[in-house]
Amino acid sequence: MQADSIDTRTMRNGALTRTLAGFVADTQWQDLPAAVRSEAKRALVNYFAVALAGSHDPTLDKAVSVYGRFRADDNATIVGRSERTDMLNAAALNAMSANVYDFDDTHIATIIHPTAPVAAALFALAESHAMSGEALLLAFVLGVEVECRIGNAVSPEHYQRGWHITSTCGVFGAAAAVAKAQGLDENAIVWALGNASAQTGGLVETLGTMSKSISVGNAARNGLLSALLAEDGFSGPDAPLEGERGFLRVTASHPHWHALTQALGCEWALLSNTYKPYPCGVVLNPVIDACLDLRRIISNDARWSIDDIEQVELTGHPLLRERTDRPGVRTGRESQVSAQHAVAVVLSRGKAGLEEFSDAAVADPSLRALANRLRFVDDASWPVEAAQVTIVLRSGERLSHRVHAARGSLAAPLANVELADKLHRLTAYGRSGIDAQPLVERLWKFEHEPDAAAVVRLTRARGSN
Repeated sequence: MQADSIDTRTMRNGALTRTLAGFVADTQWQDLPAAVRSEAKRALVNYFAVALAGSHDPTLDKAVSVYGRFRADDNATIVGRSERTDMLNAAALNAMSANVYDFDDTHIATIIHPTAPVAAALFALAESHAMSGEALLLAFVLGVEVECRIGNAVSPEHYQRGWHITSTCGVFGAAAAVAKAQGLDENAIVWALGNASAQTGGLVETLGTMSKSISVGNAARNGLLSALLAEDGFSGPDAPLEGERGFLRVTASHPHWHALTQALGCEWALLSNTYKPYPCGVVLNPVIDACLDLRRIISNDARWSIDDIEQVELTGHPLLRERTDRPGVRTGRESQVSAQHAVAVVLSRGKAGLEEFSDAAVADPSLRALANRLRFVDDASWPVEAAQVTIVLRSGERLSHRVHAARGSLAAPLANVELADKLHRLTAYGRSGIDAQPLVERLWKFEHEPDAAAVVRLTRARGSN
């Protein structure tokens, strides 16, 4: 099937949606390559790291308070907190927590953060519907596959038009994953995807604000709800994805139809997943790497000083400017997607942790002055994983550093030990009092876990918040 065309009959009968649903229904644990199984566990280690880090952010405090007014029961864990809530609210709140600092994983081709919506829905389900670690991992892999294939089908136009792709595609991933975990057949999975299509949403305009967390949380919550409705016979359209007024046509002018099913079962989205070493938009990773190296050079050479910088030139793919040209940020959340702030704070402090992307860092007047000296240089031939930072001194001297593959990218992935360290560091940052070591140990052996919910229960904080 051609990438830019689809016949009317296929469009009407939902052949593409049905093929995807059938794949979810039929795939078993033994069908997953060892590398995919391993990557699923790596994704969950990263998921709990970022969820525990964000568990006491003001965004979560406010959301937990409001959502708590409408909880149906207290059967589910809120990661890093002592409060408990119902399944749907837990899915939403834990997805929010995992995404609030922009420190979660990234599927490179689409820039979807795939784990938060899918894992949050599955672990919320697991506390009320018994499943093994193996069953959860299988459902997780398939949910990520579905959301990223849908994302591939609408990229890059979808994001460029203003849709927040993690939210809009994440709801399909959560629906597919929960449908698999519940053992739904092909027809019911089509319904689950149809129910999800009625609940998709999220806008790029919300980035840098608390509002973004609503749609990320909704992706997990609504995906979970979509599958539970389908399980009870709540039917949906035959072609929710490729239909004339289905998701793909509504949210992209020229969908890549083949992306939904081409090489299904041979190429896996999780093998294109990456994990961030820094809490910011993924396109900033090579920029930060370059700035850290330049900072070391400046610090070791008496001829150079931060105060001598006249301008900073940032060369990279146009996507870098498109997503991070944000001068004058006012909050830590805004700074996570601001090249101006990232360059200024890293060159000034020589660090790029959560403290460097906080409200306090944004309020530093010396950083604002340096941030105003940034200039973008677009080059479409550059990969997204690369960037060059050039410092121009008042004397006219120039110092450049180019990063060909950012730390954490597919070419330079974080090792297992680095992901485990990230879980330890972010657990401490989140101030939940959780002991990270037992969690790490259980996650690396998660396929042998008889009760998947036992892992998420390790993340419940004791005492009052």
